[in-house]
Parts: sequence; structure tokens; C-alpha cells
Amino acid sequence: MSPYNQGPLGFPELRILDISHNNFGGSFPASYFMNWEALSLKMNEDGSLYMVYSKEADKNVYYIYEDVIELQNKGLFMEQMKVLTLYGAIDFSGNRFEGQIPESVGLLKGLIALNLSNNVFTGQIPLSLENLTELESLDLSRNNKLSETIPNGLGSLSFLAYINVSHNQLKGEIPKGTQIIGQSKSSFDGNAGLCGLPLEQTPLEGMTWFYV
Repeated sequence: MSPYNQGPLGFPELRILDISHNNFGGSFPASYFMNWEALSLKMNEDGSLYMVYSKEADKNVYYIYEDVIELQNKGLFMEQMKVLTLYGAIDFSGNRFEGQIPESVGLLKGLIALNLSNNVFTGQIPLSLENLTELESLDLSRNNKLSETIPNGLGSLSFLAYINVSHNQLKGEIPKGTQIIGQSKSSFDGNAGLCGLPLEQTPLEGMTWFYV
């Protein structure tokens, strides 16, 4: 069964999904992310800060297990000894997923990190990403063939500390915003049609001027 064929129930309890660097392929239906209910801003019902599992062996002894995971976030691989209950992350990088990125990804308002790099996605970057107000890391780079312009709404995501859309087929002016202008030039390289900061090319460069 392919990982994108989730069926009608979806993943209502899922908070973190990392299936990176496999050989999965196929496209995602438009409604793919609609039933991922746990990826919200709500904490666990018991109000706990970290994801912890405990089991009572007898009346005096408790066994406690804390999640330890390694995730790629902000371009770096980081091991997390404790995982916040609010943490939401999706890493589909290094596969062969194709087609458009569903607009329904914008429903996952609890996402902190989204990595779809090194696939073969096409079409435009979803406008709905502007709804992910908690997003800190977005990677759509390498081998993808995303086209059109970068949504202006990404410039208003105040927590977006890392964005990488390099080596696609994007065009137009890069949205203005403190978080985007502060990115490195390499985050936008490999898109011949892009212009504006932090790239050196401006919208007027490359135009031919005629004087009469």
C-alpha cells in the first residue's frame, strides 16, 4: 500500500511523519491532509508539555518512555530528546512524489516544519501555506519543478526562520518580508525567473532600454 493512499479515515492522531529518503511515488489527492486532526495548536488532553508514555508496572514502580527523534529542521538534522506535544512535522523529502502539492496542506495549522524537497512536485506553491502561522521551516527545494510565483502570503509568516525553494522553475519577484529577505541567496538559487532580494537581480535588470 502506498503511503499517499491513506483512505477515508486519514491520520487523526498523527503529529509527526517522517518517510524521507525512500522510493515512494505517486501523487496526492486534493483532500489528502483534510483528516489530520491532531496537527492543530491544541495540547494533549492531560496538558502535558512533552510526548511521554508511561506504564504502571505495580503500585510503586512506573516505566516512562520519552520520544527521541531525529528530524531535519531549518536545513539541519537535529536529535530531539524530548518532543513537545505541540510539535508538528512532515518530512516527505528524498522520494518520487509528483503532481501538485494539495492546497489542503494549509489546514495543518500546527505544523512547525514541512519538508517536501527532492521530489518531482509540479504546479505552483500552495497559496494556503500562508495559513500555517506557526511554521518555522519550509523546504521545497531540489529536483521539484514548482512554477509560477512565490505566494506573497509567505512573507507574512513571522515564525518562518528557514525557507528553501532553490532549484525549481519559479518566476517573478520574491515576496517582501523580514523573514524572507533575511534568508541566504542560496535559498532561491536555481530559479532563472526569480528576481528581487535576497537575490541580486532586480525586476528592472535584464530589460533592454531604447533611447530616442
